[in-house]
Amino acid sequence: MSTLPEIPESDLSISFVRGTGPGGQNVNKVSTTAQLRFNLAGSALLNDAARARLRALAGHRLVGDGEILIVARNHRTQEGNRREALGRLQELVARALQPPRIRRPTRPSRASKERRIAGKLHNQRNKQLRRAVRHDD
Repeated sequence: MSTLPEIPESDLSISFVRGTGPGGQNVNKVSTTAQLRFNLAGSALLNDAARARLRALAGHRLVGDGEILIVARNHRTQEGNRREALGRLQELVARALQPPRIRRPTRPSRASKERRIAGKLHNQRNKQLRRAVRHDD
């Protein structure tokens, strides 16, 4: 992929909450899970087409008021989870900024048509050989 886009801090909101699952005392005491919110509706970084692509790419991360919510909890530190959440958001935005490739319909070449017909004839002959032999006496 191309270089990751620089997302303005004004479009981001990050908060830290207590994590869930195993981890002992650390997970019960320290708020390390990062919740990153990206203001999709108000971002000047995206044009309308890229905004629509990002909305589709976000899927379940899209919350009702036009924000993308990314939760990162894989690391033991706030900084590690913050970096991971920012990286995931940058990947999503980079994919949304790339316009989709236009499909140009093609036709099969003459040689490929001939190969297809030759294969069909080969299969036909094999199946004819499997039939019962007729004796015309």
